[in-house]
Amino acid sequence: MQNIAIFGATGSIGDSTLDVIGKHAERFSVYALSAHSRIQKLLALCLVHHPKVVIVPDEIAEKKFRQLWPANIAMPEIRVGSKGLCETARDPEVDAVVAAIVGTAGLPSAFAAAQAGKRILLANKEALVAAGSLFMETVKKNNAILLPLDSEHNAIFQCLPGGKNNSQVKRLVLTASGGPFRNIDPSRLSAVTPEQACKHPNWSMGRKISIDSATMLNKGLEVIEAKWMFDVDASKIDVLVHPESTIHSMVEYIDGSLLAQLGNPDMRIPISYALGYPDRIESNTENFDLSRLLQLNFELPDYKRFPCLKLAFDALQSSQSDCVVLNASNEIAVDYFLKNRIKFTDIAVTIEKMLDGFAGTVKGSLGHIDDVFELDALTRSHTSELLNNTH
Repeated sequence: MQNIAIFGATGSIGDSTLDVIGKHAERFSVYALSAHSRIQKLLALCLVHHPKVVIVPDEIAEKKFRQLWPANIAMPEIRVGSKGLCETARDPEVDAVVAAIVGTAGLPSAFAAAQAGKRILLANKEALVAAGSLFMETVKKNNAILLPLDSEHNAIFQCLPGGKNNSQVKRLVLTASGGPFRNIDPSRLSAVTPEQACKHPNWSMGRKISIDSATMLNKGLEVIEAKWMFDVDASKIDVLVHPESTIHSMVEYIDGSLLAQLGNPDMRIPISYALGYPDRIESNTENFDLSRLLQLNFELPDYKRFPCLKLAFDALQSSQSDCVVLNASNEIAVDYFLKNRIKFTDIAVTIEKMLDGFAGTVKGSLGHIDDVFELDALTRSHTSELLNNTH
């Protein structure tokens, strides 16, 4: 029996993880659940899955949780904030941590899990985008096990013997759906609304990651992740737009062989693979009907339509500091867009301004995780100031 801590339990990754765990109750036990704002949903999940620990963001949320909890049922231990997440990640009773908190907020607990030598099921991109070398060094130093939950990285992991064998790999190919605006005239992008941008054609995701998919910044972050996770040079990572989202990514070998992982666009498939690894377990998903597979389309990404993808490649080629600035400025810009304070096209403009005007002023290397947090906070402050002054 493995004790699982799910950080970000009320999001789509949490839903899918709990569904798979429910299918294998003899194998997995829910030890801890966390939520940020959806406290009522957290409570409902607790009543079904009976965790020993819950983590809420602050004392106000803790008070609300206590008030809502049924009087006749034993209450789980409540921990608070980033400190509570990190404490839980280090808890000796925890066997595996599902790191699914969106944004840099998820980095401290993922890092704590790596320091504690845990099995980490990683959905949080920022651990590798903002702190790639530091995070991977910590994983190796403490004999932690890193397993990707993103469908693309999970697919690559499945196509690499033992997770990596770089001497035989010619390139990694990350596939991208192209999001809701794959065929739109770029001149119309400035007028799209948050609601339109959140309507992903293939996947059900949270609002922030849906916007990142629409700009393809999400794919850029995945390129940065892949560089660190699989220890390959950025020149060996390509992106192809694949509207069907059937092939989730590919590995091309030096002999010309191309291995691909394909299946339904359902996050329970990569989650079940990571939970059961090295075994395969049932994912609770529909069978993939090959007879209905009529065609597979691929095309190169259009940087005029998706400038954020190009900015991500540029940041990766530049420095780890630029990757921090890229990610942090994007988070602020996406938040402003979701609040209708800037246009969709202003997201890329904002990131580019921060990379050109701010990243170059950053001095020194990111030798410690606290350096990453400091640069992240500074970038957010400068991005907000930029947007407040121009919009």
